[in-house]
This record gives sequence, structure tokens and C-alpha cells, in this order.
Amino acid sequence: MRGAVIHAPGDVRFETLDDPKILDPTDAIIRTAVTCVCGSDLWAWRGLEPIGDPHPMGHEYVGFVEEVGSEVTSVEPGQFVIGSFATSDNTCANCRNGFQSNCVHREFMSTCQADYVRIPHAQGTLVATDEHPAEELWPSLLAVSDVMGTGWWAADAAEVGPGSTAVVVGDGAVGLSAVIAAREMGAERIIVMSRHASRQKLAREFGATDIVTERGDEGIARVKDLTGGIGADSVLECVGTAQAMQQALHSARPGGNVGFVGVPHEVAVDGQELFFSHVGLRGGPAPVRRYLPDLIDRVLTGRIEPGKVFDLSLPLDQVAEGYKAMDERRATKALLKP
Repeated sequence: MRGAVIHAPGDVRFETLDDPKILDPTDAIIRTAVTCVCGSDLWAWRGLEPIGDPHPMGHEYVGFVEEVGSEVTSVEPGQFVIGSFATSDNTCANCRNGFQSNCVHREFMSTCQADYVRIPHAQGTLVATDEHPAEELWPSLLAVSDVMGTGWWAADAAEVGPGSTAVVVGDGAVGLSAVIAAREMGAERIIVMSRHASRQKLAREFGATDIVTERGDEGIARVKDLTGGIGADSVLECVGTAQAMQQALHSARPGGNVGFVGVPHEVAVDGQELFFSHVGLRGGPAPVRRYLPDLIDRVLTGRIEPGKVFDLSLPLDQVAEGYKAMDERRATKALLKP
């Protein structure tokens, strides 16, 4: 098969790789329907994470089951399936508590920008649709496997509720998905911090009521101005930088909540400051598997269309162009078709 391999910052190649095989009885092999480049992939592309030896890339996937291990009974060959970037047995105590992304047997997917993918712990990780969905739904179902599930977790962790005011920090695919989540959870006002006209337009389409273009202290002041000087009930931090976290914490009202889902890079939180702010802080890798059945249903019934975050579609063999376009902000998220 062929797949993406990163060799160095700015150097992703489409290469011939060994076909994946069933290694454990809990494995499944899927044929990729569509995959994509994630914003978090850009940390390595930009040299902000160590790469080490060349290795495959990608953690978002939907596809058709090709083969299953002897202990997999929840899905079968021929079915269309959606999974999570974090595998889970869905039976351990952490899974039963709703945190499948902290499963005691968790593995992070990392080989999905390829023709075929091995899925560990397939019994608990994969969810099959009743029928093969129409191809036009594939992008939205792919979004559910990560960015939509992560945006939903941001809103859930920040305790967005009916009639509330939510601030979304970040206008990438996760931030835009978080706007959908905040709307679906009943937020009355959704303030998006964005500097990109095309993303602002999509944020409005998804349910944003206000756009804040300022950053740092100016951005915080603008949010306070929009909220009567108090701050927002819920803030969804979808970037992962130190500035984004400070912007989120200072945009929340006393007693408000911050859900942080951007993978932190050089983020430090002052304990004294957090203590006296009365702001709640929760985040981490999204428990996507918890939300999959509900989000898949919302996509299939036409209630949400998170696939709109894909504004560039490429053949899988042009995966490097997907990285480049996202790095240069020519694309929000690149869809890849084998």
C-alpha cells in the first residue's frame, strides 16, 4: 500500500509501505474511504515537535472493514465504520466512566494517511453505520472521528448550557466544530476569536453571533466589553498555545469554565491566579468514542455538517500539499481521498 511518512520538518513523502496485518485478535483492518491532515500534525511539520526516525502520519479515518481478528464481533467485513484517534476497549473503568481516550489499553492512532489502516481494540473503538452512507456524508463523518468530537468535548468540558454565553478561542477545524457544539448545546451567544475572513464566515454559518479579531489583552478586553465587563460562562480553548490559554482563562467569568482541547505547547498555568479566579479548568484528549453514536446520528440526519471545515480536497498521493496549504493558511483542513 501507499501512505504518508514524515522524514523531517517540512518533509512529508508518499511512500510504499507494508500492508497492515492482524497482529492481535482484537484488531481490524480497514480500507480508507477518506482521511485528512490535522492541525496537530503541523506541530511536527513546523519542527515544534521531535520527529525522530521517519514514521507514518495521520490519526483521522473512516472506511470499510476488510478483516477482523477472532475476538472482534461488533463490526464485520464490508461495513462502513468510524473510529477515534485514541483506541479503547470500551470496557475498562475509565471507558465506563466516559473517558475512553484514557482507556487503560489506549493507543493513539498514527498511520491513517494511508490506503489501509490497522485498528487496535476494534471492538471498542469502531462504530459501524447501518448502511453505507452516501459519499457526500463522508467528510462530516470523518470530522466526527476527531475535530467534531474534540470540539464537542471542548463545549462539554466548559459546561456550555442553554442560554449561556460561550467564547471559542481558535478558528481552526476544532474551533469551528466547537461552534457547532456550543450551538447544539443551547448557547445563546457564541463569540469566536478569529482573524480570517473565510473562517469567520463559516463560524457565522455554524452559529457564531460575534467575532473578535483582537488577541492577547486586547482580545480579553473585547470579550469583557461584550459580556458587560464580567466574562463568558464557558470558554473553549482550541489552539494549545500559551497565549490562547491565557486568553481563555481571562475571558471566563468568575465561576465560569474553560474547556481546553488544543494540545498544550509551552503552556503554564499560574496556580495562585487560577485559585482566586474561581474559573474551572478541564480538558485533555477528547473522549470521542463517548460521543460517536450521537454525533454520527446528527450527521446522518442532517442536523450538523462539520465536513464543511474541509476547504481543500486532494488525492492522497498529494498529502504533502495538504500539509503545506494548511501551514500557509491557504486551507483550514485538507481532505485526502485514496
